[in-house]
Amino acid sequence: MSSGDFRSRLESAIQRGQKRAQSAADRQRKKELSEDELRRLHTSYRLNLSDRIERAVTGVADHFPGFRQESLFGENGWGTACYRDDLKIDGGRRTNLYSRLEIVIRPFSDAKVLDMKAKGTVGNREIFNRSFFADLVDVDEDEFAQLIDTWAIEFAELYASNS
Repeated sequence: MSSGDFRSRLESAIQRGQKRAQSAADRQRKKELSEDELRRLHTSYRLNLSDRIERAVTGVADHFPGFRQESLFGENGWGTACYRDDLKIDGGRRTNLYSRLEIVIRPFSDAKVLDMKAKGTVGNREIFNRSFFADLVDVDEDEFAQLIDTWAIEFAELYASNS
């Protein structure tokens, strides 16, 4: 290999390395959004997913007469819940059985993540208490939407099998 060929290849390798470093720096800058941009992004996801949560929880409540629905908002998050309180009389003894499905998007925090929480209770027994989160810059809204549907369907199945 001639020295000219070596130099040419060396310079090409250095240029490729510099381009790779620049690309990595550009990707990092995109991930480092400002605090206000992250808040706006969180709000956008929260609004979209809150609608999805409401549709899923309403769908569950509509299939089981007696469920009441409530919108949730505030320091614990934004979402929807459905619940019912049944009276069971067995051998002259009276028992109240409480069932509830709640799915919320938690408020923006210093962690800079989109955080979703779901709790399900059937007949006074907690059947699940789940949380799912992703960095705001890496959120896949479809993944969150799929989990909302999955958790609502799972609650409906467990409620149906226990009632």
